Amino acid sequence: MTQEMGKPIAGAITEVEKCAFVCEYYADNAENFLAPEIIQTDASISKVLYQPLGIVLAVMPWNFPLWQVFRFAAPALMAGNAALLKHASNVCGSALAIENIFCEAGFPADIFRTLLIGSTKVARVIENPLVKAVTLTGSTPAGRAVAAKAGKMLKKTVLELGGSDPYIVLADADIEHAVQNCVTSRLINSGQSCIAAKRFIVEKSVSKSFTEKFVANMKSKRCGDPLDETTEIGPQARKDLRDDLHKQVQSSLDKGARLLLGGKVPEGPGAYYPATVLADVVPGMPAYDEELFGPVAAIITAEDEDEAIRIANDTVFGLGAAVFTANHKHGEKIASEQLNAGACFVNCLVKSDPRLPFGGIGDSGYGRELGHHGIKEFVNIKTVYVA
Repeated sequence: MTQEMGKPIAGAITEVEKCAFVCEYYADNAENFLAPEIIQTDASISKVLYQPLGIVLAVMPWNFPLWQVFRFAAPALMAGNAALLKHASNVCGSALAIENIFCEAGFPADIFRTLLIGSTKVARVIENPLVKAVTLTGSTPAGRAVAAKAGKMLKKTVLELGGSDPYIVLADADIEHAVQNCVTSRLINSGQSCIAAKRFIVEKSVSKSFTEKFVANMKSKRCGDPLDETTEIGPQARKDLRDDLHKQVQSSLDKGARLLLGGKVPEGPGAYYPATVLADVVPGMPAYDEELFGPVAAIITAEDEDEAIRIANDTVFGLGAAVFTANHKHGEKIASEQLNAGACFVNCLVKSDPRLPFGGIGDSGYGRELGHHGIKEFVNIKTVYVA
C-alpha cells in the first residue's frame, strides 16, 4: 500500500490489523447472523433463511487498498458467495496480494479472484449472467455509472461514495479534545478518506480559540517519506489528484476564503500537498460544496447551535458527522435526531467498526457494510411457509 499509493507506513500497519479484525469478527459471528429465524404466524412452520446469491463484483478504490476490500469480502464470503475484485489500477499489487491471502488461508480455488481490467470493462462484467450483485466504494460519478448499469440488469448494488463530513464544535466543548480529534480525522490517510472530517463548524463564541489551536496542531504534523514511521502526512496518491485538490483550494480563495495555513504546492518530487486550513468558507466555494480529498480543512463559523446544525446538513453528502459538547446527552440527541448522515458520533472522530453498520445517504450512497446488517446485503432473504 505504501509503495503503490503513498500511505504512511504506520497507517498501513494499522490498516492490516483492522483487516484481521474484520475477518476474525465474521469468523466468530457469521453463523449466528445467518441462522434461520423462526417467525410465529398461522403456519405450522414459517421461517426466514439467509442464502448466498452467487458471484458478487466489487469495484474498489485506491485509498484504503486492503481495508475496503476486506470489509466487503469477509462478510460476502462467509455468507457463501464468491467474489470478483476490480481494484483501482494504481494498486494492482495490493489486489493480487489480497487474492493470494485468501488462497493461503485455505479458501476454495477461484472463490476470490482479482480482475486486472480497466474501468471501461466493468460494464461487461456486470452484464455477465453469473454476476449476481455489485458493490462499489468510490466517487459519486462512479457510483452513478455502476448503479445505472446494474439497475438495467436488475442486479443488487451497495454503494459507499464520497463525503463532506461536518464536525460541529459547540460553545461548551472541550476545545483541546475537539481539536485533537478534528485534526486526526482530517489527516487520516493524508486526508484521503471518505469519512475524514472535511468541514469544521464552530460556534462563534469559541471560534477564535478553536481556530488558533487547530492551525497550530495542523502545522505541527510531519510531512515526508511514507516509508518513515514518523511521517504523519505522506504524498497524495497521484499528481493529478494533488493538482485537482489545489484547484479547489485556489478556487475557494478566489471566491473569498481566507488562507490560514498551507495552500501552496511544494517544489520537488512526489505528489505532496501541505496541511492546509481555510477560514471564512461559505456556500458557493468548493471547500463548502464539494469533497476535498486531501489534507485541507474548511473552518465555518456559526452564530449558534441551530445554525451549526443547519450548515452541517447543508450538503448533498451524508456519510458521517460528529458533534463535540460537554453535555453528552444533548450531543446524543443532536446525533440521533438532527444530523443527516449514516453515522453520527459524539465527542470523537467518525470511524468504521466491524461491529457496526457503515454507509451513507444522499450522494454518499446506499446500503450498509459491516455488522450483521452488512452480511445480509448479499443474501437471498427467503421466506419458507408450511401450512
